[in-house]
Amino acid sequence: MIENDQEEKEEGGMALNDTFKALSDPTRRKILDLLKEKDMTAGEIADHFQMSKPSISHHLNLLKQADLVWDERQGQHMMYSLNTTVFQDLLKWVLQFNKEGKDVQ
Repeated sequence: MIENDQEEKEEGGMALNDTFKALSDPTRRKILDLLKEKDMTAGEIADHFQMSKPSISHHLNLLKQADLVWDERQGQHMMYSLNTTVFQDLLKWVLQFNKEGKDVQ
């Protein structure tokens, strides 16, 4: 088991696991949808949900840990934006299963 964990870390598997874990939650997916439109502060994001700001902060931290979002301080606020590179990497990983010559049904 430890050997498999080491192999995953070496091949970026742990990052992929973090990505899938972050994407598994509907709240985090909605946050990503919001950020797809424009960069937002945590408060602007929280305005779209009926939950506490600490809960939104928790979701944002998990998205940051998975490198799906970036944050940058602008004055007194933290601006959150999408890290589209991770989505490109994820898409590349998924597409490897659609090998040329295979019929997809």
